[in-house]
Amino acid sequence: METLKFLLFNVHDLKSVLEQERFAEYDEASIAMMLDSVKDFSDKELYPYFREMDENPAHFKDGEIIVHPQVNKYMKAGGDMGFISGPFSYESGGMQMPSMAVNASAFIQEAANNHLPGYIGLTVGAAELIAHFGNQFLKDTYVPKMISGAWGGTMCLTEPQAGSSLSDIVTTAIPDGDAYKINGQKIFISGGDYKGAENIVHLVLARIKGAPAGTKGISLFVVPKHRLDEGGNLEDNDVTTVGDFQKMGQKGYCTTHLFFGDKEDCTGWLVGEPNQGLKYMFLMMNGARIAVGRGAAAIATGAYHASLNYAKERPQGRELQQTGKKDASQEQTLIINHPDVRRMLLLQKVITEGALSLVFLTSRYQDLSQSLPDAESRAKYKLLLEILTPVVKTYPSEMGITSVNNGVQVLGGYGFCSDYILQQYLRDIRISAIYEGTTGIQSQDLLGRKVTMENGKALQLLSEEIMNTIKESMAYEALKPLAEKLGNKLELTQEVLKSLMTYAAKGDYQRFLADATPFMEFFSTIIMAWQWLDIGCEAQKALLSGDTNFSAEFYENKIHAMQFYFKYELPKTTGLAELLMDKQALTLNSEKQVFA
Repeated sequence: METLKFLLFNVHDLKSVLEQERFAEYDEASIAMMLDSVKDFSDKELYPYFREMDENPAHFKDGEIIVHPQVNKYMKAGGDMGFISGPFSYESGGMQMPSMAVNASAFIQEAANNHLPGYIGLTVGAAELIAHFGNQFLKDTYVPKMISGAWGGTMCLTEPQAGSSLSDIVTTAIPDGDAYKINGQKIFISGGDYKGAENIVHLVLARIKGAPAGTKGISLFVVPKHRLDEGGNLEDNDVTTVGDFQKMGQKGYCTTHLFFGDKEDCTGWLVGEPNQGLKYMFLMMNGARIAVGRGAAAIATGAYHASLNYAKERPQGRELQQTGKKDASQEQTLIINHPDVRRMLLLQKVITEGALSLVFLTSRYQDLSQSLPDAESRAKYKLLLEILTPVVKTYPSEMGITSVNNGVQVLGGYGFCSDYILQQYLRDIRISAIYEGTTGIQSQDLLGRKVTMENGKALQLLSEEIMNTIKESMAYEALKPLAEKLGNKLELTQEVLKSLMTYAAKGDYQRFLADATPFMEFFSTIIMAWQWLDIGCEAQKALLSGDTNFSAEFYENKIHAMQFYFKYELPKTTGLAELLMDKQALTLNSEKQVFA
């Protein structure tokens, strides 16, 4: 909690966001109190069920999805405590809380039990789509029930034959008075149905009869499991759960296969204008992708503290002496005293804390892009949010897996056994690199769209933000060498992009994007060095000024972690740059049988 508050209040300056008119009813003290209450709730109502939900998975039985009883209790609590209503405007019945605070609250919950918050997260996302783009009838009918926790929500995109290729979806919508008849199926629908839920409101992508082919012909519909009859009572809407998917992790978070219109009596209501469905869905995708990164950071954080606690308690072997020998007569030492174990723990620390810092940074950009009074400033932060969204989704997910994997290694053989929790964290986090667009999709978005958007303006603005941190850090003698290293990496980024852009300039976009994923790794490693320099700068400033909000040891630990990141992680970009600028094209399709 200390690290969370340091990042939120000190490093990313929540106060400057709270000064905006939209958030005028909040101050730092009220947010801190809220987070403490969320921590208390999570300790009592989430963490105790973490292993239990893994051992007793959600499952399909007799036409229903059976979930742990805590799911329904959590949805009700989520409505009562404002977990759902937090980001919504006062006009929509919400709490109008800044994204930074909402994500801090969700992070605490996900660190305690990552199987539960997804039910609320998808309800928030679906209700936000209705609140932003729906007509008054849809807003009045669905949003209040959803943000109260009485009704759940989902987003239904994927179909069996289409996968991530949304241009290939075939679910149909045929006009029927002021609504539409929906027919089709959707797979991998998280929180799609479960016993005890009064209603589930699905946001469904479908094609209106006669719509253009591809993504240009996709519309968005509200399709509830139960619709309201003329008397205001719930009746069946011909939405059928035909099965579920048993996953390697997050087993308490149900994933369903749904069929719409099996009896040709499924009614959907159009959201906004026809053929704009994908645009609406993706306008809300920034929040969803931040949420995936946040969840991955939370899982990795839980795993880090589990392996750290183990290392502090487990005696094994003797410390290696300066002579290179061990004294067998000595008592065994705790494994945290072994340098290689400390290296793995420090790697976990820099990944998890750096990832949380990135979550708060993008949340801050999201808040400022919506709340600043002048349009030019809002546009600036929107561009910064756009370029960092694929990074905040990908780095915590991919490196979170690396982090938890190191946690398993810290426990040795016990890490591979179900008696200990590390193996569950590793299974749970693996889906993060797939949720809301795989790593490959995010990487192509970063290099193919975000880096080049508005003639590189987003990248320019991001470089300016990084340079501001470098300039501030140069004022501290201890940080100068690290600031200079980061500056050199910015120059290397320009060199890499210049090399890659030669393919785009020739119209060879397949070659341009062939190594988008290594570019994501290169780019995000530099972004995280920026985060750690920012953290180290704030800690250094606090030490020199005698700041007592946190202990001197706390600040010194942050500086040590920053130094570790710059020594062990940042140098990897040199090899990645060499890879990215190599002219060989070894992954492009050709007549050569490379997989024979």
